[in-house]
Amino acid sequence: MRFLKDTNIKNKTVLVRADLNVPLKNSKVANDKRIRETMPTINYLLENNCKVILMSHLGRPDSLLKKGASPEELKKELSLRPVAEHLSALIGEDVAMMDDCIGIDVPDTRITMLENLRFHREEKDNNDEFAGKLASLADIYVNDAFGVCHRKQASVHAITKHIDSVAGFLLEKEITNLAKVTGDSIKKPFVAIIGGAKSDKIGVIRSLIPKVDSLIIGGVLANTFLKAKGVPIGSSKFDDETLEIANEILEAAGTKLVLPSDAVVADSFSENAESRTVDIGSLEEGWMIMDIGPATISNYKNILSDAKTIVWGGPLGVFEFDKFSNGTKEIAEFLAGLDSTTIIGGGDSAAAVEKFNVA
Repeated sequence: MRFLKDTNIKNKTVLVRADLNVPLKNSKVANDKRIRETMPTINYLLENNCKVILMSHLGRPDSLLKKGASPEELKKELSLRPVAEHLSALIGEDVAMMDDCIGIDVPDTRITMLENLRFHREEKDNNDEFAGKLASLADIYVNDAFGVCHRKQASVHAITKHIDSVAGFLLEKEITNLAKVTGDSIKKPFVAIIGGAKSDKIGVIRSLIPKVDSLIIGGVLANTFLKAKGVPIGSSKFDDETLEIANEILEAAGTKLVLPSDAVVADSFSENAESRTVDIGSLEEGWMIMDIGPATISNYKNILSDAKTIVWGGPLGVFEFDKFSNGTKEIAEFLAGLDSTTIIGGGDSAAAVEKFNVA
């Protein structure tokens, strides 16, 4: 992999694939974390007298179209214009906003923002001709969009056939940190915390079992494993499709896999639901697990206290509701105080550590 810092980019026109998929509220940026994360790359290019052209996706236009949204409504909802305006305020200079990402004349300005890539179906289709049109706008391509590097899409994958390509500072940072937990020199004990709801994390869990000393499970995933063990989970959410796989993992992981021993439960999925703390196994029908309980928090902290390497993906409860955020908050604050390599992965986990001011 070639990196930006090792490349001569002085006075070049540089096309930057950033991940500017930020939440919007009333046509304003609600959280600018992803914008700020790519600022070191943008600033470095400006310092080297580059003409910077930024491109990104925002949201899922195809989903809105399926719901019957018109092209005008689509552009109003998912235009990158509010992002360009926010970036302009951050850097203190104008960011020229384009009406499209191809078939345009880029102005002679220091920074230009192309319109949402996913307004074109060719982006998700990894269309080579579309990628070539994007590449024609610049001398060199910089990928600084770690959050979409797993996507085989035109602005990430096909484009590299058409233009000299390097990794930006954010991508370099993420790759360097991930190397600490994917190579053969992982500092032990190595503990992984896997929470959240997505069933596709089962594959991650499988691959981690041989590497970790302990594998802490929380969230809806924990419910799936508990149900696989025959533990009553009341009306809690679980993933029916992965129950059989969960049984295989339980057998393979043995004592490495750690599940909650108690939980905060509620009578409905609501911030204002009636709640109580119960031991796992004594949950009645009509009640659902919303957070890990105090005994579980204490046990998880005990396991984590000696860890030298920690990877955390997915919250341990419904942290969006303050009433059920305590487990995720306590573990986040505990990790922030440890002298260990700690990597947080995934949008919800990143949002949680931001919420609790420990990022």
